Amino acid sequence: MEKIKYVLFSIICCLVLVSCKKKIKPYSGGIDIVSNVYFNPKKSLDSMKTFIVSKLNYKGDTIIELIPNMEIPVLYDRVLLLKDSLCWDLGDTLSSRSKNIKDIISKTKPTYAHAKGMGAVYLKKDWIPNYLNKIDLKDTILFGKRYKRFQINSPQSFSIYYIHPTDTILPYQLYPKVAEQYGGRIERIDSYNKEKNIFMTMQILLKEKWDKEAKDIFDFNQFLEKKESRNKNYHKDEEKK
Repeated sequence: MEKIKYVLFSIICCLVLVSCKKKIKPYSGGIDIVSNVYFNPKKSLDSMKTFIVSKLNYKGDTIIELIPNMEIPVLYDRVLLLKDSLCWDLGDTLSSRSKNIKDIISKTKPTYAHAKGMGAVYLKKDWIPNYLNKIDLKDTILFGKRYKRFQINSPQSFSIYYIHPTDTILPYQLYPKVAEQYGGRIERIDSYNKEKNIFMTMQILLKEKWDKEAKDIFDFNQFLEKKESRNKNYHKDEEKK
């Protein structure tokens, strides 16, 4: 009897350990990718410009990407639909509002996300160049969050990567395999280009709510799904009669 109790206790302990390590996948939310570029930083940090690279809005594994205009960030150059490693062009913000996502995925030929040439970068390879030469740095606190860090120094550039410890998995991540080794996700990269004398920071900023333009698309498609479901139920009722 005592042996059985011991075995049961051991199993429960294992289950608790497994459950503690369970990854969390939020159902919906947004990710802004923002870059600050400093020109000629050796001389001064005054010459700089902030770019909103991409505004990703996700629902499950479906992403609506808004690509802001570099000069006028409140305007969007393009709206893209992303699912897994595939990409569909939805056009501008006006025409994309009435697009049927299900029809687009089933009837339109996609491109690969890594070949879209705009917005958030999707890489073919998940490893950072010169990663084997990385040097771990001390943890730091930045904007109230703790980060693990490592640096990579090469003849062309010097970069520092910031990993926030977390069990949350987002539909878009930078170098997820590398981040997983550190038990988190990469939320910031500081990089200095030695040849061009340009310093650049890239940040991943999380938000709970969708951008209005993406919300319009998700809401319209939810309306279509409900309408389709009502029609199916209606036909089933008619068949029963």
